[in-house]
Amino acid sequence: MTSLSKEKETSAITPRQKFEGHTDFVWGAIHLPGGQRIITCSRDGSLRVWNVKSGKQIGDDWRDGDNAVNSIALSPDGKKVVSGSSDGAVRLWDIDTCKVVKKWTGHTGRVRSVCWSRDGRRVLSGSSDGTARQWEVESGETMPEPIENILASIETGHDYVYAVVYSPDTTLIATGGWHGQDVDEHPIKIWDAKTGKLVATLKGHTGSVLCLAWTKDGKTLISGSSDHSIRTWNTTNWQLTAVLDEHTDSVCAIAISPNGRILASASDDETTRLRNLDNGQPISSPIQRAEYVNCVSFSAGGKQLA
Repeated sequence: MTSLSKEKETSAITPRQKFEGHTDFVWGAIHLPGGQRIITCSRDGSLRVWNVKSGKQIGDDWRDGDNAVNSIALSPDGKKVVSGSSDGAVRLWDIDTCKVVKKWTGHTGRVRSVCWSRDGRRVLSGSSDGTARQWEVESGETMPEPIENILASIETGHDYVYAVVYSPDTTLIATGGWHGQDVDEHPIKIWDAKTGKLVATLKGHTGSVLCLAWTKDGKTLISGSSDHSIRTWNTTNWQLTAVLDEHTDSVCAIAISPNGRILASASDDETTRLRNLDNGQPISSPIQRAEYVNCVSFSAGGKQLA
């Protein structure tokens, strides 16, 4: 985890803590409310909670079987975590009890990406089975038991779905992934979240689309790819607005700071890069690592990066 200095937004970036314990690749990391804990997920089949200050693990591993946990996402209210695993299941975890409170099944391939709707009522998942699915979490803030209601599965046309994301108003879904061998383009697809109908196809990436992020105002969609590029798209007309090509290997993850001004990107080139979204300029030199960087996450205050 690194700290971002206040001076000139992020002029100096220094490592603050290292968390050790997972026995395989770490695929996801998110900050928990309060700024004192982070949670990670790994191919070793576990989720783990860590003390930010000490770097020590808090409590036991969270486990529900031995399948790799490929992705995690924090609910908008900060009380639940959703995870996607290689057994095709989507699991809902209670942060206080560290237990699974709901398990959704339906995917026939590993779940590679999960995200929440802004109101916390729906979860979206993308899988290597080529589909995206929506799951109704609950109706009302005090429901004692989540309600399972599988909305129509979207057959995306991607061979594998690596990334899914809701638009801020939850009316649209963006999907990206691998579109098969011997193809020149791996498009992003935009879907109507209610009907599952295709709205737009965004062409430009020449490698698998591995990550997606929507700006809070809904005006820009950002994508990262195994073609080493990051691309930004105008969601009014679905036109490409910029290609960022500083990375020299696959862009595995992207995140937007809470204030919407900074884009962080993690890459197999062993760097994390920061860019000012207001002017498009890089912020500081790349953060170097001695290994692939698979995930990236801002703290709620935007001052720390995991």
